[in-house]
Amino acid sequence: MATETLQKSTTQQDAWEGGDKKPFEASYGKIMMWYFLLSDAFTFAGFLIAYAALRFSVPSWPVPDFVFSTTPFGGHHLPLIFVTFMSFVLIISSATMVRAVQEGHRENKNGVVFWMFLTIIGGAAFLGCQAWEWNNLINVEHMTLHTNPFGTHEEAGTYMEGDGVDIKEGDSFTAGEPYLIHNVDGHYHQLKYKTVDGEVKQQAFGPKTFGALFFFITGFHGFHVLSGVVFLIIIAVNSFSGLYEKRKNGYEMVEKIGLYWHFVDLVWVFVFLAFYLL
Repeated sequence: MATETLQKSTTQQDAWEGGDKKPFEASYGKIMMWYFLLSDAFTFAGFLIAYAALRFSVPSWPVPDFVFSTTPFGGHHLPLIFVTFMSFVLIISSATMVRAVQEGHRENKNGVVFWMFLTIIGGAAFLGCQAWEWNNLINVEHMTLHTNPFGTHEEAGTYMEGDGVDIKEGDSFTAGEPYLIHNVDGHYHQLKYKTVDGEVKQQAFGPKTFGALFFFITGFHGFHVLSGVVFLIIIAVNSFSGLYEKRKNGYEMVEKIGLYWHFVDLVWVFVFLAFYLL
């Protein structure tokens, strides 16, 4: 009896050391990808927690519905329409990535290449939308890492002057309403207003940290998307060449890049919540 137990224990130990028994029934490459995604998740979590702490500690934080209300082709006063389209494109690309992985498990080379091509188009479209949004905020709204023209009023009052378009002299506002310091010929035009107590003041810029955090965090996520698109192109080309077909492992490389792409999509959900909804 003791001999049988010893032989069984020795056999199990040899099997483990030989690598026949894989943790979680996953390959080394998949486990390493999960380790990387876990560490990256902590990085994004730290950034978003810092943003939330600053967001709820500053009373004059910009209102997302006002900041992100512009769309291409001259659309104005359409809160979150454009960023919703961006998010929809990225989510659809995640669905096409799922289909690419499924076709890989079936060893269907043409299916893998087709669905990965659609995923690449979705990722590139998202990057294009983000580039337009950045260009609009920087060159049209003049928001930079150090200057934020958006904010909210901390007190009620009446404008003593206006820009002739959105704000007119005599317009009243309540505390908490959003404002934009309008730009005239490349120079900021900070409007004067009178408080309910009769004190004359000039609009202040919004909190500097808003622009810095927005460009840093969305840029960091955009870098992940860009990297993902590059990897997708490389893996799609390898799939088309028949490289993974010869391995007969269910196109594992496609599955690994799929894990990364789903992670990028999931992170965007939290970025969207932090910057565009709160």
